[in-house]
Amino acid sequence: MKQYPDKPKTVYYFGTCLVDLLYPEAGMAGIKLLQREGVEVIYPQKQTCCGQPAFNSGFHEEARKVAASQVVLFPKDIPIVIPSGSCGAMIRKHYAELFKNDELKSQAESVTERIFELTEFLVHVLKIKLEDLGEPIKITWHTSCHAKREMGIDSEPKKLLRQLKNVELLELQREDECCGFGGTFAIKEAHISAAMVKDKLEDVSETGANLLLGGDCGCLLNISGAMKHAGVSTKHQHIAEFLWERT
Repeated sequence: MKQYPDKPKTVYYFGTCLVDLLYPEAGMAGIKLLQREGVEVIYPQKQTCCGQPAFNSGFHEEARKVAASQVVLFPKDIPIVIPSGSCGAMIRKHYAELFKNDELKSQAESVTERIFELTEFLVHVLKIKLEDLGEPIKITWHTSCHAKREMGIDSEPKKLLRQLKNVELLELQREDECCGFGGTFAIKEAHISAAMVKDKLEDVSETGANLLLGGDCGCLLNISGAMKHAGVSTKHQHIAEFLWERT
């Protein structure tokens, strides 16, 4: 990961498929948080998918074709901020393998070095300070497997949330456990996925939190769908949207 000793004046923003199609408010909130810190945000209009669904299913050639159309969209030597630990992990950890014998290897390596998950960028690069303007609320936090295990995102979201004086963070007892989404896993292994998300719902309910936050829209999509099916009233939201609304 490339180091930026000074606050970057400009960044790229990789929106991700799920943000674009299902959680656009989360994507826009991330952009607004960056802009408020005086950072210019460039959003390449031709961006689509990072290639992870095909890659995880073993279709590496197809994944490379999708990813190849992305790596050429970020030519400037500036950070690339992404509101997803899952997509960020795909780029940071797997593009090197995907492009190791490809003519785009150097460009892919450059993108890999410059990718930052949103909360990671806010904490470590921008060193953002937040002032809570919202009403008291009890929330809990779900950690994305890819964010934690592949990108090393652990304390960053909580550091941001703990800056908010009216927010009470209630820890999940089994936070490290997967919600059962895993992209195509939820379709291929539906019964196992359903059992995993059931455990997650029970953990969320036991906290007594009013709101579940996450940094990956895939996880939020899976958990919120299960909550709706089970009649659980807890709301859900991407952390970017939550931080923007409260500050």
